[in-house]
Amino acid sequence: MYLVWLEPGTTPEQVRSTMLDTVAPALLELGVHGLTMDLDDEFAQIPPLMPPPDGEPQVRAIVSAWVDAYDYRAPIEAVLERHAVRIAGYQAVESLYRDYGGNEWSAPRDWPDGTRSPGILTVSLIEQKRDMDFEEWITFWHTKQSPMSEAIQPRCRYVRNAVFRSITPDAPPYKAIVEEGWPTTDHVTDPMKFYCGNGSTETMNANISTMMEHVGTFIDFDTFRNLTLSEWIIKSVV
Repeated sequence: MYLVWLEPGTTPEQVRSTMLDTVAPALLELGVHGLTMDLDDEFAQIPPLMPPPDGEPQVRAIVSAWVDAYDYRAPIEAVLERHAVRIAGYQAVESLYRDYGGNEWSAPRDWPDGTRSPGILTVSLIEQKRDMDFEEWITFWHTKQSPMSEAIQPRCRYVRNAVFRSITPDAPPYKAIVEEGWPTTDHVTDPMKFYCGNGSTETMNANISTMMEHVGTFIDFDTFRNLTLSEWIIKSVV
């Protein structure tokens, strides 16, 4: 998985055209087994759940490429570096906790490769909490946070990418890249919908309290980053 920073001033439309029309075909020519791009394009222009620090350059794309072994990544990085001002690469272990059609919030995927997924995607970049060892941290994330958030949020897809190691110099020390799909932008921007309040302020506030308690247990908020993006599944992994 690669975080991609583009030239300052790149418009959302240019993000989409650069990544889909130029970068994606070049990566497919390399024979990758699967390819997904999460893009800061014109269809994802809603504020992130937690705004970044002022002046911090923002990730504009996340590229996931499936290959036989990470040893063969050099051509992939060469393609990305031709268009990016910076990339950060990670060898990740994917855990598809929930896919489209797995709950009440979406039907099974019926759109073809190369088409934007419906709704909106949020991506969380998470470092291991400083006062937790790895086993304690990932166990809480996987056995406490995942089922709790599944129960109180309208999430239609949830991909847990646990970072095994960084594979490019100076990559931020993220240990998780979490991709969460939501049915509509309203489900992200309206707290009543985002926390499944169902019209009850009491229920919404209780769910917010539960979420904040859990998130604060395994996340250091000073290093946490959240992005609002469009999901483009370019080539499905088969």
